[in-house]
Amino acid sequence: MINRSIILMNQTSLNLHHFSQLLKSCITQKNLVTGKCLHALYVKSIIPQLTYISNHFVILYSKCRNLTAARHAFEATLYPNVFSYNAIIAAYVKHGRIMIAHQLFDEMSEPDLVSYNTLIAAYAERGETRPAFRLFGRMREVGIGMDGFSMSSMITGSNDDVLLIRQLHCLGVRGGYDCYTSVNNSLVSCYSKNGFLEEAKRVFCGMNGREDEVSWNAMIVAYGQHREGLKAVELFKEMVKRGLYVDMYTLASVLTAFTSLEDRVGGLQFHGQLIKVGFNANPHVGSGLIDLYSKCGGDMFDCRKIFEEIPGPDLVLWNTMISGYSQFDELPEEALVCFQNMLRIGHRPDDCSFVCVISACSNSPSPSHGKQVHCLSLKSDIPSNRIAVNNALVSMYAKSGNLHDARRLFDRMPEHNVVSLNALIDGYSQHGAGNEALHLFNCMLEKGLTPSNITFISVLSACAHTGKVEEGQKYFDTMKCNFGIDPEPEHYSCMIDMLSRAGKLREAEQLIESMPFNPGKIGWASLLGACRKHGNIDLAIKAANQFLKIEPTNPTPYVMLANIYSDAGRWEEVAQVRKLMHDRKLRKKPGCSWIEINKRVHVFVAEDASHPMIKEVYEYLDEVLVKIKDVGYVPDVRWSTMKDAGGERDKERSGVHHSEKLAVAFGLLSTKKGEPILVGKNLRICGDCHNAIMLISAVTSREITVRDTRRFHLFKDGTCSCGDYW
Repeated sequence: MINRSIILMNQTSLNLHHFSQLLKSCITQKNLVTGKCLHALYVKSIIPQLTYISNHFVILYSKCRNLTAARHAFEATLYPNVFSYNAIIAAYVKHGRIMIAHQLFDEMSEPDLVSYNTLIAAYAERGETRPAFRLFGRMREVGIGMDGFSMSSMITGSNDDVLLIRQLHCLGVRGGYDCYTSVNNSLVSCYSKNGFLEEAKRVFCGMNGREDEVSWNAMIVAYGQHREGLKAVELFKEMVKRGLYVDMYTLASVLTAFTSLEDRVGGLQFHGQLIKVGFNANPHVGSGLIDLYSKCGGDMFDCRKIFEEIPGPDLVLWNTMISGYSQFDELPEEALVCFQNMLRIGHRPDDCSFVCVISACSNSPSPSHGKQVHCLSLKSDIPSNRIAVNNALVSMYAKSGNLHDARRLFDRMPEHNVVSLNALIDGYSQHGAGNEALHLFNCMLEKGLTPSNITFISVLSACAHTGKVEEGQKYFDTMKCNFGIDPEPEHYSCMIDMLSRAGKLREAEQLIESMPFNPGKIGWASLLGACRKHGNIDLAIKAANQFLKIEPTNPTPYVMLANIYSDAGRWEEVAQVRKLMHDRKLRKKPGCSWIEINKRVHVFVAEDASHPMIKEVYEYLDEVLVKIKDVGYVPDVRWSTMKDAGGERDKERSGVHHSEKLAVAFGLLSTKKGEPILVGKNLRICGDCHNAIMLISAVTSREITVRDTRRFHLFKDGTCSCGDYW
């Protein structure tokens, strides 16, 4: 019909009213082909170029994602007005080109409320508080009255600045903007995200009628974020009872509640209901399902199945899939492949995409993957000062053994929040730099930032790794007294680990027994490991039994107990434990180590014979062992894989070929003189390897870093960053 009208126009004089109606139809239908025909007809016509017609062409091209044509249409406008500028600014904002949009804004003689709101919302959505706040202040200075959209955008863009949120809340109440549903929804969401659930509840309960579905969804999400999933589910039931419209956002919010409860069974039942009503193929709901399965004891096979059932997955769904893979330490490669597939089909990653894939790179055996993603983020449209991406990068570099680059990136960040400092404090803690970690924590307090529960996990871990028992106890006590943070299982685990390492085994046992909740396997495992170091067999037996009550099929307590009996020469008990493992069909997790050379990861196991250069590795290792024996190395046969079998010579030979020694030898062989090397290990480094590598660093004049499951060991000039306290 539209095409026929164009033909008739070509044959007759141009009717502006009819032409305008056709152009509006093209905008509504996003009909770019016909719109271009109309544009050509308009340019060829003898009528003067009219501003309002040109504005419509700007809108058409913008909606059809043709930014170049939109700009040409704007520049062809003889007398651009405020509407013209607003149209092209909105086009650039829509395409993520906020700097150009701001330049056009600055060209305007008298921007109106729409002009300001468009830019403020764009900055707020990107989390760039400062430019949004400057525009907000400028708007008020020139006397342009704000509206609910201005206020809600500013609240949304306030990030974790609770003081700013409260100031805006007061301003909104004083100006009467608290009657806007969008303002209240933003307040509920921001208060909740920053840990102020009671404030979020007060705003929600004070809303007139509370008949807006978005408000209910925001409150359901708030309960889910604060691990009050039962209240979220109850609120959902009340919502249904009142006859409020339930959409995909509501259902996704309920899934978030089940995830916070770690209620896989309830989530499965809800999944069944979603299938019945046909919402299971919705991308937004699918994201909630994938998040549920990946975090609540599921596996990525189920997540992949859900993903493949959704036609045309959007960017959010791809991000959730990448995030799901990043939850599993053993699946970083799959997360990277997922990210690459997302790019391949044409999706442009946003800051969430980069945060998810960078988190996965933190667990990758290949440090170069993280650097490649960092380079890609710099080349993308994501601003270099995007705080969430930078936080993820700081954490990634620290976890990849590159603390120097983590600190350098941190220092270059234009602003920091609690997450930024948490990432670096944790990095220092894992690298044994306890003093630096605690100094950074004090800097956080001086800046007026409120530490989170995660902050204290890193601080207590730093105290545990460096033997600062008194400081650790002080920080543990101040959590509740000074900051109102109730200690969680992770904090108690850090305290148990700290006391156990320091040889205060009875105090650690008493702390476990006084905990207000089940200590879990981590607490007993820490105590069990310390019992071996300090030779307390009776307490080791108790710790192992408690560990087994929690996880009867976990081979770790059996192996640790057998090692303790072996150290004491109690071979009969060793045999009993090993028989029990055999009868229950339990096997020790095989140890392996890896190193990346020229972007290729090489994996070694004890007594390895599979690597193509293994002969050269053994020969080189033997040469190095001769050198370190000359400077005092004595093999510690307690760490031999042969244990009670064979003679001392056989045990010594067995210990020589542990996976971390082989990986270090290969790294030294394959890199230039003086170049540092990084080795990863899937278990704790053994005592004999620790002593050997410490001396190897001296005789080879190399920095050798070993990342095991507990921490980083930086060996340099015959010493280790752990100070032999590990």
